[in-house]
Amino acid sequence: MKLEFIRDGPALVIENTERLLVVADLHFGIEADLASHGMHFRSHSRDRLDRLMQTVDATKPDRLILLGDVKHSIPSLTRQEWAEIPGILDAIRQRIPVLVFPGNHDIGIERFLLPGEIQPKEGAVVDGVAYLHGHTYPAPGLAGHLLVTGHHHPQVSLRDQVGCSLVAPAFLRAAVDAAALGLGPKGDAGPARALFVPAFNEIAGYDIVRIAKDPFSPISRCIQQKDAEVILADGTLIGPLAMLLDDDQDDEDGRREGHGA
Repeated sequence: MKLEFIRDGPALVIENTERLLVVADLHFGIEADLASHGMHFRSHSRDRLDRLMQTVDATKPDRLILLGDVKHSIPSLTRQEWAEIPGILDAIRQRIPVLVFPGNHDIGIERFLLPGEIQPKEGAVVDGVAYLHGHTYPAPGLAGHLLVTGHHHPQVSLRDQVGCSLVAPAFLRAAVDAAALGLGPKGDAGPARALFVPAFNEIAGYDIVRIAKDPFSPISRCIQQKDAEVILADGTLIGPLAMLLDDDQDDEDGRREGHGA
């Protein structure tokens, strides 16, 4: 199995017998939700779709896998989504065959998908790799396969001693407790492997340290943090997750000491 990290997505190409482009968390329609909270932006759906099509053209995959949260609003469809989602999906399928693993934001999206495009929310194996959005427990049939998941929007925040900082999308690769996820027999501590894919949406990101400290999904609750690795969107290995957790703890200790002084 060959992995290619696509910085300009961010996205991922996984190649076995097929070449599959993997994209997570597009969140088309997010601007309508922001407007409801008093933040008004024009729709960037056209720009986001163009960037997706450019990624398809650059990577030349056989199929596109969307790891859920294609749309944004819950629990219903907004006027923006009613207007935009059908055309977006038509544009995608005219370019490339697509599989959608629905996420927690994708309520109602099935009415816009063709038979065979929508996949089980608990995930499925495609060309030897397991895919799912990541908000549910994985299906038992995913046991023994790499779990490629969206939902978490991982990004990394790095700071140096002179105050320069980097905030960027990142992948998180980790062993997970297979038994706790229902992917192995009880008492079996053998790990499975998971790869958390960053959000394609340019304004959706969640710090990896927060994912580790306050996990919000079955998979993130089961990662083995001591062996987890952080990878930038271009494939650069940042290092172990434990390093970021230690740095964050040092920052918290420093803030407490400063407050006490």
